[in-house]
Amino acid sequence: MKILVTGASGNVGKYVVKSLLQMGLPTVAAGTNIKRLKTEFGGKVDFVMLDFQDQHTFSEALKGINRVFLMRPPHLGKPEDLYPFIDAMKKENIQMVCFLSLMGVESNPLPPHHKIEKYIEHVGLPFAHLRPGFFMQNLSGIHSKEIQEKNEIFVPAGNSRTSFIDAEDIGLSAATLLQQYNQYQNTTHTITGSESLSYYEIAEILSQVSGRTIKYVKPSILKYRNHYIQQRNIPKAYVHVTVALYLMTRLGTAKHITDDFFRLTNQQPRTFREFAQSNQDIFERVNT
Repeated sequence: MKILVTGASGNVGKYVVKSLLQMGLPTVAAGTNIKRLKTEFGGKVDFVMLDFQDQHTFSEALKGINRVFLMRPPHLGKPEDLYPFIDAMKKENIQMVCFLSLMGVESNPLPPHHKIEKYIEHVGLPFAHLRPGFFMQNLSGIHSKEIQEKNEIFVPAGNSRTSFIDAEDIGLSAATLLQQYNQYQNTTHTITGSESLSYYEIAEILSQVSGRTIKYVKPSILKYRNHYIQQRNIPKAYVHVTVALYLMTRLGTAKHITDDFFRLTNQQPRTFREFAQSNQDIFERVNT
């Protein structure tokens, strides 16, 4: 029997696959772009087409599978988009679904992850909900454009603090839960980094690492929304989910630090400075 990793070419999914392979576990990488998956992993894993909006892909994707890493694709803003696949997993008697959720989502019904968690529990699937803090890769990914082009962190988080975690650490956590699925059935895990930083402190670290002045400009929610939809052409559904998250962040929901990562892996999480140093090339200035 094998472990299915959805979103296998994404920020977290690729690290789940790599950690599972390091553990010697047979793994199937799933996604809608098989060519991209083969480029990422070569012949190290099996590949399968999986489109949450096409139920005809479910049967083949779940063939010979007994555990699943499940993540919501960013472009699917409605929790109901994942319900048919969750139903399919239930019919196949999946032994464990590790769902990539969000920190604090158990008391925050706004993000779609809240209802997805509840639905997994409702249908009776054995689960391990993984609730990470904000990804460090948010800054090297979606938010890197403003850093590269304007020396600005354009995030509507106000004066809040965030306990960032590296996606590689999230991947290791998920792989551990899937490896030891009997021990972790029907559990929840909030994983964070070891420090809670303001975006002003993040800007200072990036300035020190890059050798140039990077500022946190603290945009309003409305200004951020308009910029990402109108100037960046990011889909509205994705932007609205991030707006909900940053609204909660302003209320202090992202600042808490836990030791769940250490308890799962017996390792210390990566610091943001370590992450910035190893990804220094991503944060280099780009002239427009």
